[in-house]
Amino acid sequence: MAEQDKCELFDSGSVTRRDFIKISAFLGGSAALATQFNFALEVLNGNVAQAAGTQGYPLAKPESIIYSVCQQCNTNCGIKVKLVNGVISKIDGSGYNPFTLNPHLPYATPVAEAAPIDGAICPKGQAGIQTTYDPYRLVKVLKRTGKRGENKWQAIPFDQAVSEVVAGGKLFANVSGEADRVVTGLKDIYALKDPKVAKAMADEVAKIYAEKDAEKKKALVAGFKTKFAADLDKLIDPDHPDLGPKNNQMVFTWGRLKGGRSDFINRFTRDAFGSTNAHGHTTVCQGSLYFSGKAMSEQFSAGSFTGGEKFYWQADLENSEFVIFVGASPFEGNYGPSNRVPRITNGLVSGRLKYVVIDPRLSKLAAKAWKWMPNKPGTEAAIALGLIRYVIDNKKYDEKFLRAANKAAATAAKESSYANATWLVKIEKDQPTVFLRGTEAGIVTKEKGKDKDGKEIDVWKTGEGGEFTFDPLVVLVEGKPVAFDPNDAKTAVVGDLDVETTVKDIKVKSSFRILTESAKANEFAKWAEIAGVDARDLEEIAREFVSHGKRACADIHRGVSQHTNGFYNVISWNNLNLLLGNYDWKGGFVRVSTYDAAGGKADGPFNLSKLIPNKHNPFGISIIRHDVKYEDTTLFAGYPAKRNWYPLASDIYQEQIPSMGDAYPYPVKAWFIYMGSPVYALPAGHTNIEILADVNKIPLVIANDIVVGETSMYADYIFPDLSNLERWEFTGSHPSMTVKVQPVRQPTIAPLVETVKVYGREMPQSLEAMLLGIAEKLNLPNFGPNGFGEGKPLAHQDDLYLRMVANLAFGEKADGSDGVPDADDAEVKIFFDARKHLPKTIFDADAWKTLVGDKVWRKVVYVLNRGGRFQDYAKIFDGDKVANKYGKLVNMYQEKTAKVKHAMTGKALPGYPTYIPAPLDVTQQPLKDEEQGYDLNMITYREIYQTKSRTATNYWLLALAPENFVLMNAVDAAKRGFKNGDSVRVVSPTNPNGEWDLKNGTKVPIVGKLKVLQGIRPGVVAFSLGFGHFAYGGVDVTIDGQVLKGDPRRTRGVHANAAMRVDPYLKNTTLVDSVGGSAVFYDTRVKVVKA
Repeated sequence: MAEQDKCELFDSGSVTRRDFIKISAFLGGSAALATQFNFALEVLNGNVAQAAGTQGYPLAKPESIIYSVCQQCNTNCGIKVKLVNGVISKIDGSGYNPFTLNPHLPYATPVAEAAPIDGAICPKGQAGIQTTYDPYRLVKVLKRTGKRGENKWQAIPFDQAVSEVVAGGKLFANVSGEADRVVTGLKDIYALKDPKVAKAMADEVAKIYAEKDAEKKKALVAGFKTKFAADLDKLIDPDHPDLGPKNNQMVFTWGRLKGGRSDFINRFTRDAFGSTNAHGHTTVCQGSLYFSGKAMSEQFSAGSFTGGEKFYWQADLENSEFVIFVGASPFEGNYGPSNRVPRITNGLVSGRLKYVVIDPRLSKLAAKAWKWMPNKPGTEAAIALGLIRYVIDNKKYDEKFLRAANKAAATAAKESSYANATWLVKIEKDQPTVFLRGTEAGIVTKEKGKDKDGKEIDVWKTGEGGEFTFDPLVVLVEGKPVAFDPNDAKTAVVGDLDVETTVKDIKVKSSFRILTESAKANEFAKWAEIAGVDARDLEEIAREFVSHGKRACADIHRGVSQHTNGFYNVISWNNLNLLLGNYDWKGGFVRVSTYDAAGGKADGPFNLSKLIPNKHNPFGISIIRHDVKYEDTTLFAGYPAKRNWYPLASDIYQEQIPSMGDAYPYPVKAWFIYMGSPVYALPAGHTNIEILADVNKIPLVIANDIVVGETSMYADYIFPDLSNLERWEFTGSHPSMTVKVQPVRQPTIAPLVETVKVYGREMPQSLEAMLLGIAEKLNLPNFGPNGFGEGKPLAHQDDLYLRMVANLAFGEKADGSDGVPDADDAEVKIFFDARKHLPKTIFDADAWKTLVGDKVWRKVVYVLNRGGRFQDYAKIFDGDKVANKYGKLVNMYQEKTAKVKHAMTGKALPGYPTYIPAPLDVTQQPLKDEEQGYDLNMITYREIYQTKSRTATNYWLLALAPENFVLMNAVDAAKRGFKNGDSVRVVSPTNPNGEWDLKNGTKVPIVGKLKVLQGIRPGVVAFSLGFGHFAYGGVDVTIDGQVLKGDPRRTRGVHANAAMRVDPYLKNTTLVDSVGGSAVFYDTRVKVVKA
């Protein structure tokens, strides 16, 4: 083999570049890579100086750098992509971005001065070069020629693929068993096209939901059918109009997605196609963390709770003095090493910070901790409630903060946020229900009044002359009931905190009393016993926790949320922080803050919400049954429901494929999957394979992927995508970051995929090209020459993304006073010089300038030259508080949650922190697999050098750890006669053979090497995610009759997700947190046997 054919990219013993040349559908055989091949080999082998030749070391020159954003994990660190002759030579951290340098450079620092200053990124970030230059990357559309999962494909033209998925028909007549199968094309699923009709139907469906009487509900359905008789053929089922139109039978699922691309997908799926089914992957990460945050952030408005945000809080580690990390591992993940580690280590070195880790595994974080407490998985709420009991028993809570019942009282107490700790809750049958209202307390009367425009409205008046436009809430003030408005910023109401009494014959308790009673359900020592931790250690932690004022914080992550009781675990810890009143304070509990790229705050220069000229009105129950109560629908048929409903959560990743498989609440005709691999990523992901392999369950599967992955291998078509170093996104931030930011991912190299033409314009094969191509073929509104309005095209990715950059540059004030500076001539020159290697398909400077306009153009250059927009370090704190505050109500008691009935039991959900033992099935029955001999609790963790599913292509990372291990405590190993390095198999009640059945004749054993150690709780075993692949370039694939051998290095290690327990009621998905939606990673009981 010639020397130029040798490279670690190809050197797997049997795979060479010559093998790839036969197959042009892969990057390794494409002309795009061939033109850069010799140079790329030198770069990838570390010989940058040799590659640069006589140019000298170019990597510190500003014209050799484009600032962008990593996506090797979801932290999305700021990066400097360093280029030589248009090829990526090195990736380092950005000095402008606070995720990679602390403190980060002032935003005004000239790019020439910033060029030699690098931030820090983890090994994954540096290895991102190999994700982009992966020879197994797809560059052309693939169409299945064998059965799903057989990995037999043909490369087809982009236009043909678009035409086929739109038209449908006998698309797979050449595949055995599918000769007569007719696939419904997107044109037939796109049934209801008139937004006005959709809006009218949606309004009638809302009335059906609101009607509680069964017979009257039936009458409303009959009336609906009469009113819309001409359009009933466009509905999934006219007898159940709340299922919505046939449009909903197209489902779009995404894995990792950020701003910009999220706008594209939602515009396509919801605003144009009119499907309600656009769903993300939140619940596979830390769903119950997000949705408990949503529940606790619901705001009281006009008499009810609404507006909760899908988010969560984390500790301000820059200033914390004491932190309890629970189920968190920021030295290896958790948004993450480059951001949080410096803040932690600086605190340790300076003596400012002391911390505790509660986690069954001795993580790298735990290795540096004051105390490590290896608890029983699933008992996290027990520990939190024990600590809450300690705080309350010893009166160490911030009473002044907790007694502030409304905004005015919070302001008077010098607080930005406030809690509903003093609000009175009605108690019925010994259970908390809803908040007491003024009329029930007899302190207001309902009368007729007038609004500011003179229109007659209902008003509620107190005897003292107070007036409300809703039935007000009630607190006790010095023992007397007082009506109040939580949002009142003028009249402060300071309530009594610990209340249990009767008001007008109604038994009530304050939210604080309800929390107190939940914490006192057990003695402190009993809580410790439940969690399997030492009560003396826990008490010592409690004493330390209350000794630092508002600079103590509990910081939690997915180890708390991904249990069947995850929602209640999380709110228990959040309420512990609430007792300290540390929300918005330095060293306390803080939220994310980002700059607006959608133009909504300044209403321009391009307000995207107003640039949807023919916006559809999607309606109907989603495939995951979220945002609606089961009993409100026409499908209600008693308890339990066929599958769970999720009125408090969304983006239920593990419900999407199984629900489609069960056709509940309706069958799906077409499914898109973008940058996600539920088969690999989900616990019990093997259950998805059986559904995907059956063409009758989901008739059309379209993947957008950069490789043939563990899920896309079951697709009918795979459209290739750009890597993160070739494309755009607006990546936002994480709650671990106190700085207001909006990093911008932008193209850094010429695209390595094919060029296609859509709407007459050339562009690279990509997610955007796929969506635009289908939109053009379907003649969808809100795309094309007038996509943003008359004469305002949305026919290329630049049409959206440059507008978003312009919004970011202009700022959040209508007068432009919040804008960034104009780039000077020197910066403009650097901008162009750095991009001279980019083709017009992704960098057309004249078109860009025309699009954004002269007024904003140089500001756009300024933002892109820095890789986004970043608040200066000097502005991130406001005295003893953070500058970017949450600044509103936090719910100690959740009325909205308490008004939800569990779809499996019909029982009301608790609206307060409580301990619910895990594991439970979806019907809330306890699982007792230990009684069958499954005596080990399996958990997962993350190593810094792998992410869940997309870094197996990075050989630099595999050199650090070629495989993972099954971790087991030495006590458990000795009991079983195991020794370090033994080959072991993981089996479970729902996978007794311990294998992945790929439904293509291949079975992959769940077998790995054992690592025996002391640093894990006895009775617990663990494996790290990211290894044990069975696709992703690791197995053979056939393209156009040619076999391309897989690289076995990508398949090494063990991936034990298939051993995770399948829910015994649902039977085709993992265990779930039925309230917060989490896919459950940590509650499976297994056996480990010698292989």
